[in-house]
Amino acid sequence: MTKKSIANVDVANKTVFVRVDFNVPLDDAGNITDDRRIQMALPTINSVLDRGGKIILASHLGRPKDAPDPKYTMKPTAVRLAELLKKPVEFATDTVGPDAKAKVAGLKDGGILVLENLRFQPGEKNGDDAFARELAAFADIYVNDAFGTCHRTDASMYAVPKAMGAKPKVCGFLVEKEIKYLSSAIANPQRPFVAIIGGKKVSDKIMVIKNLLGICDKVLIGGAMAYTFSLAKGEKVGNSLVEQDKVDLAKELLAFGGDKLVLPADTHCSDKFAADGNKKIVKSGEVPDGFEGLDIGPETAKLYADIVLGAKTVVWNGPMGVSEMPPFDAGTKAVAEAVAKSGSVSIIGGGDSAAAIQHLGFADKVSHVSTGGGASLEMLEGKKFAAVDVLDNA
Repeated sequence: MTKKSIANVDVANKTVFVRVDFNVPLDDAGNITDDRRIQMALPTINSVLDRGGKIILASHLGRPKDAPDPKYTMKPTAVRLAELLKKPVEFATDTVGPDAKAKVAGLKDGGILVLENLRFQPGEKNGDDAFARELAAFADIYVNDAFGTCHRTDASMYAVPKAMGAKPKVCGFLVEKEIKYLSSAIANPQRPFVAIIGGKKVSDKIMVIKNLLGICDKVLIGGAMAYTFSLAKGEKVGNSLVEQDKVDLAKELLAFGGDKLVLPADTHCSDKFAADGNKKIVKSGEVPDGFEGLDIGPETAKLYADIVLGAKTVVWNGPMGVSEMPPFDAGTKAVAEAVAKSGSVSIIGGGDSAAAIQHLGFADKVSHVSTGGGASLEMLEGKKFAAVDVLDNA
């Protein structure tokens, strides 16, 4: 899946449409509480500016109902971007309306324009061709740098590059890096190749587990999904979170995985979902009535850490327990520390595991922390992305 990069395109005196992921969290007053997604786009933005191009940035934010909603305006992202770049950033109060058209026409080389929220237009989610043609007409070059949305076929992700015709359609540096790690490292992994899959539900990650069992040397299971596997083996799970309707599926995965599928050896459980409950460490499959498993136990943490330390490639998606509530964060901490120390090509899927590795201070000790939870999961499943396929091949 090698695609042409923005680095390989002449942008001087050209208008470059960059689909970014500026879907940042905002507080009730509309202030950005975490600007990492804006910062992740800076290398692509600076590359275009440094080489004499002009940029139109487009993104969605939140979930407006296909109509303008002041709560979801992109204006705060334009303000924050100007602060980060230390230069003016223009903002259009619409996407393809009179303000956007006037400001696109007035853009000078080295200029930046942020369009209003794409999802204020019903044509965005619907993948509308007419809306896409209007956006495509703004630019000479299309850049996809929004990995978090790459698994979708929204107009700005798929119909716009299609509407660009023979004009260049390329990856930004962020998408290029995500593809390199999530696609290439998995297609040609250094071995041993170990996957760590956690989180609440087996149902969320069935296809990921199945795909990874076909290519990994070991798949380590943690989080609440481990109790559904335990139930499938006829073991005692107490009040642990389980998916009763996925027990047969768990049995199939156990049979399919064989020795590759590694389940917890012990469990840290409590008689209530709180830090101050009565806590016990029990053997896996022996959770007492009235107790629920909230983390892998210390024996499992050591077992998993030892397997990870011997790996050459590691993929991790999902925490090992209730990682936001000590002491049930111990399993996630032990795994994160082992991944950081392993010296492996280490790829952290988006979502909770990405948040955990950041929070624990190990983000700079792993190879790659994905920016897209849903997108990284679908890539681990081996799915094709139409929004990536439509880009020019290298």
